[in-house]
Amino acid sequence: MELRELRAFVAVVEEGGLSAAARRLHVSQPALSQTVGGLERQLGVKLLVRGSAGVRATEAGTALLGGEARAVLVARHDQALRAMAQYTGPGGGALRIGIPLELPSGLLDPALAELAEAHPDTRVQARHLSTAEQLAALQSGELDVGLLRERPSGPEFDALLVVRERLGVLLAAEQADELAGPDGIALDALVGLQWVGFPRSGSPAWYDELTATLRGHGLDLGPEAPQGQALIADVKLAAVASGRAFALAPPGWQQPLPDRVTWSPLVGHPLVRRTWAVWPADSRRRDLGRFIAALDRSASD
Repeated sequence: MELRELRAFVAVVEEGGLSAAARRLHVSQPALSQTVGGLERQLGVKLLVRGSAGVRATEAGTALLGGEARAVLVARHDQALRAMAQYTGPGGGALRIGIPLELPSGLLDPALAELAEAHPDTRVQARHLSTAEQLAALQSGELDVGLLRERPSGPEFDALLVVRERLGVLLAAEQADELAGPDGIALDALVGLQWVGFPRSGSPAWYDELTATLRGHGLDLGPEAPQGQALIADVKLAAVASGRAFALAPPGWQQPLPDRVTWSPLVGHPLVRRTWAVWPADSRRRDLGRFIAALDRSASD
């Protein structure tokens, strides 16, 4: 049961109809109806019935409304207010954001749009940096928030997990046809191919986690990529197209693939890449707090 489903159910009951509730929540009526229907299917009970006077709650719906739904929403509202109360600084000026080379589409745009509407005086300055470079910039005060592949330890920073990506494999199309089974390609089927990887210096903890899994499946990783070498899309694709290498990428990778290269899932999803929003724990900027909250909503959609 998700908060948006509870919020939709409460709105329909309070407004007495789907149309009014949809206007209140700024969603379409079919989408609202689908959300409430999904909640009913999860619970296995009918929550709403239509009558001549509109929509009303069933006995089960009344029990949910009085006992759980409103209490959960109020508690979450209070929790959000407490979390955001610390952000009392005026903000404005530049909000400096660190971004890794690969990031899912649709993550940043809604958060940046909400930030622009709530804080029109805030200018966003984005920099493409590795995890290690972002962490150094956060420590030196050159960034206000970063999107890192690993969560830093210690009390100096706050962090929010915003993305979990199940990585698949990029292979030459003919190889993929030979190796793929009904559930994708097994990681140990890649033995004998060279991994097109990134340097450990860019994200040490993520590199160690990733390479431990690859080695555990019998893959020989060869020499480490030189420090400072950026793993850009063209490098990945050119190496993979040769038929002697493989690269890792999430589903829906934004780069267009040449005809000779294809993406396949990995059997069992053994590799999960996480991206954390990280910011100084002592920050009190309201615009930063709004951006983090909006980023959390974008990640949950």
